[in-house]
Amino acid sequence: MTSLSVEMLAADAVEPITTAGNAQLGIAVLAGIAVIVLLITRFKLHAFLALTIGSLALGVFAGAPLAKTVTSFSDGLGKTVAGVGVLIALGAILGKLLADSGGADQIVDTILAKASGRTMPWAMVLIASLIGLPLFFEVGIVLLIPVVLLVAKRGNHSLMRIGIPALAGLSVMHGLIPPHPGPLVAIDAIGANLGVTLALGVLVAVPTVIIAGPLFSKFAARWVDVPVPDRMLLASGDSQDPTRRASEELERRPSFVAAVSTVLLPVVLMLGKALVDIVVDDPENAVQKVTDVIGSPLIALLAAVLVGIFTLGRGAGFTKERISSTVDKSLAPIAGVLLIVGAGGGFKQTLIDVGVGQMILDFSKNWAIPALLLAWLIAVCIRLATGSATVATISASGLVAPLAADMSTSHAALLVLAIGAGSLFFSHVNDAGFWMVKEYFGMNVGQTIKSWSVMETIISVVALVFILLLSLVL
Repeated sequence: MTSLSVEMLAADAVEPITTAGNAQLGIAVLAGIAVIVLLITRFKLHAFLALTIGSLALGVFAGAPLAKTVTSFSDGLGKTVAGVGVLIALGAILGKLLADSGGADQIVDTILAKASGRTMPWAMVLIASLIGLPLFFEVGIVLLIPVVLLVAKRGNHSLMRIGIPALAGLSVMHGLIPPHPGPLVAIDAIGANLGVTLALGVLVAVPTVIIAGPLFSKFAARWVDVPVPDRMLLASGDSQDPTRRASEELERRPSFVAAVSTVLLPVVLMLGKALVDIVVDDPENAVQKVTDVIGSPLIALLAAVLVGIFTLGRGAGFTKERISSTVDKSLAPIAGVLLIVGAGGGFKQTLIDVGVGQMILDFSKNWAIPALLLAWLIAVCIRLATGSATVATISASGLVAPLAADMSTSHAALLVLAIGAGSLFFSHVNDAGFWMVKEYFGMNVGQTIKSWSVMETIISVVALVFILLLSLVL
């Protein structure tokens, strides 16, 4: 899953299912994306259906037989779900165990207890980054917003000074760091190495979240001076706190060390594999053989889930039945995500099979624009049009995947990160996250744009700058 070979990519594009020229293929790509954008934005159709219909439209406009287009889409969907679906499911289980066991609360309370007024924004970044590793963005917001509101209210802090760092931590994790769905799909489509992508993603994420979080929050607090909305403070006590109240009703919580260690376990295993691959670089070496297994995404996340059952589930006093129920409940909410990711894989494969990849390779030979910047720009355009970071990542990955064929391992990883950075650019009114932040923080549209939207843009641009800098030295 983590590294499609160049030969596989080439094989996918050897015999296009259409004889259309580059001009027709270019029109077909624009038409297919336009159909997806129109269905999502105008008709509010679910992204899964929009991607499915857009893939069929792409094939029709490219002059491909409908039966072959359907086959391409189905093959891409199947391969993507097979490669990424299990990882998303394991990540969801780990996140649910962390939330329901009180492990997330333990991390939050421990860090906040050590933080003072000046360090509070930095504490919020640290909390959001740790919580955001295994949790989907929307879940992370629901979990952290009550904490943000309470800290701002009780400490008499500016809401933006506390909230922006937390949002930045969640957003950066969502866009750049696996095992979130977007980065996983991009890694799969481009054939990048997951461990190297994770390592470079962390290098890019740290300075990016500092600039977009604690540093930008100083300006956001001046631009947007809003009080903590009492109605949302009360609502969060009634609604989010299903998780928080449930954890408080437990006999005990997992320890801080146990919770953090469990969350970081898959990261450490995957980074360890990447490091051994670079240092040893011998497939026959016994150490490398072991790390290749335990550091593979599937085994790393599975190990974290199994460890989490004991450190988080049993650590909170869960019975076997309660643990089983928690795992079961974690899987239902990701059905939509899996379908969108799968349909995105189908769209990607249709792009490849009709010959769009070769078309982009042909055109790019005469372009003076770096591949990393091109990937970022494509993701930005789709993000602005659809409002979905995941759709932007999936679509852009399919379009630029052929550019990775001659890239080194590190540059292929940077291509993934460039797409992820572009997918975060300027969240606005067509993004569900925009409205979540607006309502939770009690802001109007203009205030949300000056805080949340600007923060997302800073993340996107700053991450791109660091990605381009890394490309010069790797």
